[in-house]
Amino acid sequence: MITILNWTALLIALITSVGLLLQRDWRVGLGLLATQYLSIFWLVQIHWPVSMAAGKLVTGWMACAVLGMAQLSNSNTEESEAAWPQGRLFRLFTAGIITAATFGLSLRASNWLGLSLPVAWGSLLLAGMGLLHLGFSAQPFRVVLGLLTVLAGFEILYAAVESSTLVAALLSAINLSLALAGAYLVTMSKEGQT
Repeated sequence: MITILNWTALLIALITSVGLLLQRDWRVGLGLLATQYLSIFWLVQIHWPVSMAAGKLVTGWMACAVLGMAQLSNSNTEESEAAWPQGRLFRLFTAGIITAATFGLSLRASNWLGLSLPVAWGSLLLAGMGLLHLGFSAQPFRVVLGLLTVLAGFEILYAAVESSTLVAALLSAINLSLALAGAYLVTMSKEGQT
């Protein structure tokens, strides 16, 4: 039963990370990020106590709330992406490449680190999709979504290696600081356009 839930959490991480790459509406993006933190919670609680994993979930949702308030305070919330490539088919193709590459890497990482395959693949998948997201966008809001996804992948892998409460608190502070900096940049970029 636990194995099925681990694979379900991995599937949710895959769907939300690809959805973040393909979507254009900021509300949908924040919903996908909040759902992604549910899968992160499950994959982290395998190695950490539930209370520490719940702290990770609450921190992620707080980051979503901060970014949502920053986007909501702006009148013009939809920007067009000026960089190439813009096509959803190309983004879906590159997401498939990242999925296949991280699967191959996770087979070796799971043996090397002694992790289950869903944990290793989930961490590498989120880190890879976040880096791909960073490569496709220069908008502050989308960059922060990509950075939070990369950090989430790192946190899953690090949770399997280290279970320090102080490190968990530091990673939560980094998540919140990143969301606050992103909210500031979103607000400043909107004010600079008017």
